[in-house]
Order: sequence, then structure tokens, then C-alpha cells
Amino acid sequence: MTHRALDTKTRILDAAEKLFGDKGFDTTSLRNITTEADVNLAAVNYHFQSKDSLIAAVIARRVEPINQKRREMLAAAGPDPTLKQILMAFLSPIIAQDVSLVAPLIGRILATPDVCRVQLFKKHMLPVAQQFTAAFQKALPDLNETEILWRLTFTAGAMAHIMARSVHIPDLTGGKCDPTDRPAVLARLVTFAAAGFRATEAM
Repeated sequence: MTHRALDTKTRILDAAEKLFGDKGFDTTSLRNITTEADVNLAAVNYHFQSKDSLIAAVIARRVEPINQKRREMLAAAGPDPTLKQILMAFLSPIIAQDVSLVAPLIGRILATPDVCRVQLFKKHMLPVAQQFTAAFQKALPDLNETEILWRLTFTAGAMAHIMARSVHIPDLTGGKCDPTDRPAVLARLVTFAAAGFRATEAM
């Protein structure tokens, strides 16, 4: 692949990510994307073949590096990681980075169930969720799998809320909560999630 071809592909991905975040997946047309990226339709068809493939590529570009970091951190924690180490491995690759540029896209994914279910959860999140569920089961043998899955879902929901609403948090909290202090946000979220995982089983 030539440098020019790589540059074109990157421009298309950048433009699609911006427009999907701003306008939504359904209302953004390929023509909108080609105009934003300053490329022709043939270039989009060459690199991605279809709009669905482009959506998948936009999501994968952001999610896969995060999941790889999660796997690396979990592996580095050793064969018997603590609850805190597992939570750090799951949360840190997202919370510790600046997500302000991709927050609109994340918000759209979370607000679009079909895209989230098919493109994000099944392909990218399910294998990671299974790996982390096994780690939580080992660290918390008194909890059954269903309870762990619920608590992981609640943890992921809290994480997603911070990601998608980070720009609004200062206004909603009267400036008392600063989402740009990412180490502090991560520490608080790990503490919060750990307490939830350690709580007595609900049923």
C-alpha cells in the first residue's frame, strides 16, 4: 500500500468517525463522508466496499487497541490477579486516555442498539467479556457466573457513561467533578466497581 493510499484510507476513517458521531450512522451518507474526507466515492468503495464495512472499520479502529491493552494488562497481572488488578485491566485502557475526541462516536454507538449489538458487542466485546468473566470467577469464587456477568455489565455501564458524557460532567456537577483528571476518575471508578463486586449476592 502506498503512502497516498494509506493517507486516503485514514482520511476516510477520520471523516466517517466525525460524521457518525455528529449525525448518526443512519443519517450520514457516503456522499457526506466523501465530501468531508475530500475523496471520491470510488476511494470509499475501494477501501471499504460498503457503508456497513466502513462502520465496522471505524469501530474496530478504536476498540481493538483498547482490547489488546486489556489482554496485556490482565496477562501481566499473573495467573491469580486480584480484583483490583482485573478491574484496572478492564477500565484503565479506556478511562486513562483522553476520550474527548471520540466521545461523540461512543455516544452514538451506545445509543444505536443494532450497531452496538452486531458490530461492537458480538465481534469485539464478547470475547473480552468472556476472558474477564473467567478472571472474576477465579478471584471471586463465591459469586456465580450470572451475578458476575451482572456486575460486569454494571461496571461497563458506569464506564460507558463517563466516556459518553465526559464533556457534560462538569456542568452536571457544578464543576465539582473533573473528568479530565483521568487518574483520579480511574481510581474512583475502580473503588466503586470493586465495592459492587464484593457486595453480598443479591439473589
